[in-house]
Amino acid sequence: MKTLKDTAIGSTVKVVKLHGEGAVKRRIMDMGLTRGVEVTVRKVAPLGDPVEVTVRGYELSLRRADAEMVEVE
Repeated sequence: MKTLKDTAIGSTVKVVKLHGEGAVKRRIMDMGLTRGVEVTVRKVAPLGDPVEVTVRGYELSLRRADAEMVEVE
């Protein structure tokens, strides 16, 4: 299983599944990360947190814990 956290900088991937439950999963979906959407990894901070991605035409910064919940292909 490959997650958004494991994706290389500059890569474009497609969201396959969201892990997590309840309010956390809802918050990730509200940010635009839903199944089937394409995400490009723009930057990763030196210690790996946060991860900056482009999704649906805007820049989004995610915590590493949230990026681990997004399964991609």
